[in-house]
Amino acid sequence: MRRRGRPGLMGTMARTAVIAGTATAVSGNVQQNQAQQAAMKQQAAAAQQQAIVDQAAAQAAAQLQPAMAAAPAPAPAPAPAGLTMAEKMTQIRELGELRTGGMLTDAEFDAAKAQILAG
Repeated sequence: MRRRGRPGLMGTMARTAVIAGTATAVSGNVQQNQAQQAAMKQQAAAAQQQAIVDQAAAQAAAQLQPAMAAAPAPAPAPAPAGLTMAEKMTQIRELGELRTGGMLTDAEFDAAKAQILAG
């Protein structure tokens, strides 16, 4: 015999189980979406911070570059009077190595060489 009207105990339990299962699934999806959005926000914030750090480093490098270029090269020590030709040649070779290494410009090398040969 079947009752008409309200569902019986088994029907109520089944309906409750379906509603609870649906609510759990929806809740899980919402939590997963929120976690994904939070992760994306964290990645965006990290990328923004990295861009700020990169920009600051580039500005610092740009400020240091002219200062490094404007720094005068060390002046060669004046040649003491009375050097032998072998000593003068040794000093000129050392100046040549400094020029090759980028420590002296051609003009500085020529000036120091003339000073050594004049002394």
